[in-house]
Amino acid sequence: MGFRMPRIISAKQILRMTSLAADQAASTALNVPKGYVAVYVGESEKKRFVVPISYLNQPSFQDLLSQAEEEFGFDHPMGGLTIPCREDIFVNLTSQLSIS
Repeated sequence: MGFRMPRIISAKQILRMTSLAADQAASTALNVPKGYVAVYVGESEKKRFVVPISYLNQPSFQDLLSQAEEEFGFDHPMGGLTIPCREDIFVNLTSQLSIS
């Protein structure tokens, strides 16, 4: 039995940074409903997805956030939360999360 507090803190820090970027890009922020967060996914060409904030608590999504932190730190090239994985993998993961 272990605690995952460092990942939760990291996710909150990432969201805080994403929130600051969203304030700078007000037109983009208008397209994100309350309770959701925009993420950019892809290896070379990034595609924007809007996902429920509840996904941030899921261990599989937290693994993606950890990968993003390792690769980008908190300086995301897209001005928002960027996740470095293939789009098809991300779509598969979010599909599984929406079922559960």
